[in-house]
Amino acid sequence: MTEKSLSDSTRLRLLLLIPGGFALLAGLDAALLLLGLSAPVTASRLADVHGILMVYSFVGTVVALERSVALGRLWGFLAPAGLGFGGVLLILVPNNAVGGAAVAVGSAALAALYVPLWRRNAATAVLAQAWGGVIALGGAVMYAAGVPIPWILPWLAGFLVLTIAGERLELARVAFLVQNVEGWALAASAAYFVAIPASLLWPDVGYRVMGVTLILLTAWLLRYDVAGKTIRSTGLPRFSAACLLSGYVWLLVAGGVWIVAGPVRSGPAYDASAHAVFLGFVISMIMAHAPIILPAVLRRPLPYRPIMYAPAILLHASLLLRIVVGDGADQLWAVQAGGVLNVVAVLGFVVIAVASVVIRTSPARPAADRVKAAS
Repeated sequence: MTEKSLSDSTRLRLLLLIPGGFALLAGLDAALLLLGLSAPVTASRLADVHGILMVYSFVGTVVALERSVALGRLWGFLAPAGLGFGGVLLILVPNNAVGGAAVAVGSAALAALYVPLWRRNAATAVLAQAWGGVIALGGAVMYAAGVPIPWILPWLAGFLVLTIAGERLELARVAFLVQNVEGWALAASAAYFVAIPASLLWPDVGYRVMGVTLILLTAWLLRYDVAGKTIRSTGLPRFSAACLLSGYVWLLVAGGVWIVAGPVRSGPAYDASAHAVFLGFVISMIMAHAPIILPAVLRRPLPYRPIMYAPAILLHASLLLRIVVGDGADQLWAVQAGGVLNVVAVLGFVVIAVASVVIRTSPARPAADRVKAAS
């Protein structure tokens, strides 16, 4: 590839990432509105599309962009394009079906990406991620058809959980930690994959099965993820491991809520399970992977800095306040205070990441840290 084509490719990736950043800001604004608080933009429409913006148009865009870069084919970029610009349409066009259809197209392209990736590497890790893509497509189609978010929340959670679990399994294989127990990861992932549609068809049983299978999958990750070893390291590997292990704990919380409460589509149990997955687990995973994934996608180093611990710690502390005191004890002030601090934690990490790229002082260090993190 020539220098010019490489530069053009990088500009394309940045262009596709911009709608994802826009969706993040809009989603955080919507979070404040849902908490009953003042926000920079007060359009009530934002609150209606909060979940889709955060799951598909923010996180989904980043996931799809990383997968399309790994595939290396132009058509693959339809996935991040559909997911990202679908979020823009959801914000600007009053009819959810328009933006929802774009998100569904992006989800279909993401699911299709895994076909050539599977042919290239028929591994359990790729299969788990492919199942996540299928779940993403199912949730997006239902949303475009008008199914309310609370009914498809298990699909949104399953998309990200299976995708991230597959990526972590891939690293565990590279580090030779899985040996002869990879079949257990496949079984747990498959059981969780099947339990997600079951939660829609037979809610009383399906939610509890989904909770059990999520806990089994998380237990496997806690036992065999490379983070169990790198937590004893220093620098970026230790930071990433701390974020990963903390995120897994929140998955256990979500699984426990589904087992005890069954189908939850409103109220404190719904709020607790949703934010345990999407804030406690997913945002923590983003913090863990950002210094590794973003340089690979944008070809710009994101140096690790110890100050990254500040938003990570704030995220988990504020989520504890929100779920334990707010949802658990039905204290509105704790829900609102925890929610505001959640937003501050996410924005704080974004500011630190951007500043680290702009004012980096040692280009060689991130590469060394990335090698440590993957070993």
